[in-house]
Amino acid sequence: MQSNRIKVVERVEKLPGEGALEVLATASAMEAQGRDIIHLEIGEPDSPTPGHIVRAAVQALESGQTGYTPAPGIPELREAIAEDISQTRAIDVDPSQVVVTTGSKIIAFYTMLALLEPGDEVIYPNPGFPVYEAMIGFTGATPVPIRLDEASGFRMSLDDFRRKVSRRTKLIILNSPQNPTGAVLPRGDLEDIADIARHTGIYVLSDEIYNRIQYEGQFVSIAAIPGMEERTIILDGFSKTYAMTGWRLGYGVMPEELVGHLTKLIINSNSCTCTFVQRAGVEALRGPQDAVDKMVESYRRRRDLIVNSLNAIPGMSCARPSGAFYAFPNIRPFGKGSKELADHLLLEAGVATLPGTAFGEWGEGYLRLSYANSDENIQRAVERIGATLGRL
Repeated sequence: MQSNRIKVVERVEKLPGEGALEVLATASAMEAQGRDIIHLEIGEPDSPTPGHIVRAAVQALESGQTGYTPAPGIPELREAIAEDISQTRAIDVDPSQVVVTTGSKIIAFYTMLALLEPGDEVIYPNPGFPVYEAMIGFTGATPVPIRLDEASGFRMSLDDFRRKVSRRTKLIILNSPQNPTGAVLPRGDLEDIADIARHTGIYVLSDEIYNRIQYEGQFVSIAAIPGMEERTIILDGFSKTYAMTGWRLGYGVMPEELVGHLTKLIINSNSCTCTFVQRAGVEALRGPQDAVDKMVESYRRRRDLIVNSLNAIPGMSCARPSGAFYAFPNIRPFGKGSKELADHLLLEAGVATLPGTAFGEWGEGYLRLSYANSDENIQRAVERIGATLGRL
């Protein structure tokens, strides 16, 4: 007798979920049962979307802007993005180089679909955003991780990087400021990576979603290094900077010859990005930036609060992140694996965190805590963590 079970192809069956969303679902289910849970697992601003951005979307809806748009985005938003990238990255960007998407994650996916074939290799950070490794494997290419080590400030080892570049290397993925460690790549490292990329013909996917959330120094994009604009795909979006995670609005800035290929992928998948959401994006970039500046200052204060508080827990140590809104404390002295300890803190302390292994094998020995939360909740969470660890 034939089985009625649907046979799913291997590349889909092997796709992992995303740890943050899975832990959020578990924590939310516990809340529904009456547990008091403090959420430090999800990488989402706790601020509302600024009012002027919301009003722009409402006005667009009320004026009937609910139809299809050009697949790579409405002209006004592509122009606003080109202006913003030109200013913030110190490069000359034309609107024709911009592709607007339903969230920034899709830029990584479409870039890999357009560039990679089985046998190609992709160098990427580990621990790092889990979608990188998942999408590399989905295309049939080979993931080549670069370990981010706490002793070096979670920077890429350039010696390791040079050893791992081969004639099969097609793409390098960078993320700075970085998720989950909060590390920032200094200009010198970017120049060294750019030198290798130029001489070997390798493309770079630069995930810059946290570029506005950097606490020390000025943000530098590898695209601004001479000779790299034509080799770099910038990934960015509105979720983190403008507290627009649920709006699903992202974009890529890339060599113009690649735009048509990503546009075809959009046409054959979701057709276009929501019209009134794009109008909100125009207002986000061209409207007041006060809310962004205020939010970043609150993250700076919360960073210091959570890092100082975690370092006060006997046995725990936490490096001070330079960007994004994540703390990545070292929990090795407690003698438990990252997943086991994260589960223990959720069940016993009511604090939702992510195990470092959600970001790759070299995240073992760490937890990721989002401090995009109130000062009060951060303080309560760390007190609960300290009390729970003290009972181990």
